[in-house]
Amino acid sequence: MENGTLGSINLSGGGEPEVVDLSGKIHLLPCSIKFDGPCSVSHYFRPKPTEMEVEGLRVDEAHFRGRKLQGTTISLPEAYSGLVLGKKGLGKRKASNMSEGNKNCWEMNAKFRNITYWKHDSLPSQHDPFLRSFHWFAVAKAMHQPVEAEELVSASIALEKMK
Repeated sequence: MENGTLGSINLSGGGEPEVVDLSGKIHLLPCSIKFDGPCSVSHYFRPKPTEMEVEGLRVDEAHFRGRKLQGTTISLPEAYSGLVLGKKGLGKRKASNMSEGNKNCWEMNAKFRNITYWKHDSLPSQHDPFLRSFHWFAVAKAMHQPVEAEELVSASIALEKMK
């Protein structure tokens, strides 16, 4: 079995007094773009609202490389935030961190509270895997909450009744 890799994440925002809020600007596209660099995205990608609503989801429309996209903006659940992380530059690392093998240092470059996900063959739906994955936040919360003695007793009684 391999050993894990150690690292750290600096959530203070790389020394910036105020971290950039990208809410309303984060998009999940149904494609892969093999480019990593600056681009004037807002010049080419211009989402606009429609009058359509499906299953309580407000539908937006955009075009990307000639393909029509339909999407919806989803707020992250309460107490959750999205983060944009970037690797810290070598100049910012302390020599002590390097000697300890802490080579994976990340810092928060921006944050967001919502995300717009796009589909090209169908309308957004409450049944989409992306939206359904948000149900796991409630499961994780329930699993990590402390259990009270009364809850254990009532669960034991319910199990006895099932026998």
